[in-house]
Amino acid sequence: MATPISHHIFLKNDMSKKILTVSNLSKRFGNVVAVDEVCFDITAGSTVGLLGGNGAGKTTTLGMLLGLLLPTSGLIEIFGEDMARNRHRVLPWMNFSSPYVDLPHRLTVRENLIVYGHLYCLSQVANRVKTLAIDFDLSDILDRPAGKLSAGQKTRVALAKALMNEPRLLLLDEPTASMDPDTADTIRGYLENYQRRTNATILLASHNMSEVERLCDHVLVLKAGQIVDRGSPSKLMARFGRHTLEEVFLDIVRGQTTNA
Repeated sequence: MATPISHHIFLKNDMSKKILTVSNLSKRFGNVVAVDEVCFDITAGSTVGLLGGNGAGKTTTLGMLLGLLLPTSGLIEIFGEDMARNRHRVLPWMNFSSPYVDLPHRLTVRENLIVYGHLYCLSQVANRVKTLAIDFDLSDILDRPAGKLSAGQKTRVALAKALMNEPRLLLLDEPTASMDPDTADTIRGYLENYQRRTNATILLASHNMSEVERLCDHVLVLKAGQIVDRGSPSKLMARFGRHTLEEVFLDIVRGQTTNA
């Protein structure tokens, strides 16, 4: 049986290494083309924003990267492994969070995190849960059923679940959805510190453009299943002659072109 990838690929002096490569990725649901010939690379230690309006293909793309959806065509390589054949080798080093994917409602927050800790074969699971409970301000709700949480609490628990195994590739779908501004700012700071400490690679899907400006080194903009623009937030703003990424985003979804 194949063994998981080794730690050597995460060395900080290997910043140019491609962690994720997507080639001509497509997904069709009947006659509907959800993702259409998408190509991109993500290098170690970077944070990449995946932007687009509702129905642009962001969630479908994340689902294929996680192996939850099979591509209609194309190739996904993560840590150098073909996800269609060897995803069992890389999944131990990945994780994701989404406010739209519920944890089992009847289990408490603590029970949910313990289950995921064991799924990832972690040692000292209880200590890891305690640490994350402090990091994400969950101590007061650890013994509350997941189905009884507020929307913001569910988002924080989903993030804690995503960090259980200290992933080297972290896929985030709206990581601060339903959070108040203070909590959201704290979470963004946590993600920045986590990345600096571990050299993790993050792919972030978000509608919060100020969040993307703060966290992301590079941005991919999806429209109707295709990548229609890409670049760093600052370069996109300069190219469109705009002061904020939100203005750039509105130009793109409304069909405006760059000044280049």
